[in-house]
Amino acid sequence: MIVLLSPSKTLDFRTPSNIIENSQPRWLDDSAHLVNSLRSFSPAELASLMGISDKLAMQNYARYSEWSLPFTPENAKQAVLAFSGDVYEGLEANTLGVDDLSFAQGCLRILSGLYGLLRPLDYIQAYRLEMGSRLANRRGRDLYAYWGNELTNGLNKDIKQQKASYVVNLASEEYFKVLQPAEFVVPLIQPVFEDWKNGRYKIISFYAKRARGLMARYIVRNRLQHPADLQAFDLDGYCWAQAAGTTERPVFRRN
Repeated sequence: MIVLLSPSKTLDFRTPSNIIENSQPRWLDDSAHLVNSLRSFSPAELASLMGISDKLAMQNYARYSEWSLPFTPENAKQAVLAFSGDVYEGLEANTLGVDDLSFAQGCLRILSGLYGLLRPLDYIQAYRLEMGSRLANRRGRDLYAYWGNELTNGLNKDIKQQKASYVVNLASEEYFKVLQPAEFVVPLIQPVFEDWKNGRYKIISFYAKRARGLMARYIVRNRLQHPADLQAFDLDGYCWAQAAGTTERPVFRRN
């Protein structure tokens, strides 16, 4: 399986990486073009573009000013360790072993507004650029136009290289929209996570994000190869609700 994740706005570049293994993002030329464009923005313009506070705008203005190639252990960090939001709290990549991370490098892919399609051990530098940003560019009015079919084509290459039979989407709608699933060369599985609240099961964003990271961890730790294996997923009290979903959209519920 190839498993898709979203990135995180929350980053951790203070904690030293506990692994040596690394790789380079495959669309760095495209990333550099976006960075050069963002460097023309004032902090106030970045705040407007990203819908963030003046403090965060200044932080990201500095980040893009300092962004530079090549990526090295001194100025960058592996993506799966640098992201630290809800999804990555569930994944707990810093507790995975070398063999786990090697397996993850083959099967996990992280969609990114700046970097395109990341492997877990790809180096990144600190940034903030959500996929839904209306950043006008040489290819269109937003990042969906900028990346076009490039990431779908790259994903299909990874599918063939890894001899994967399925894509499991654990990314958010905002990020998954950059792909063209009708062009995938294998079937798509989209798990759903629901929690019991106010007398019914519903998707609660905070819990669903963490559950996506938990499922990614479950796939990696158990070396899963087939979507049917997901039915045994039971971390943090979730269990497969067979009658509530379909083969393509399996539902996992927690009371």
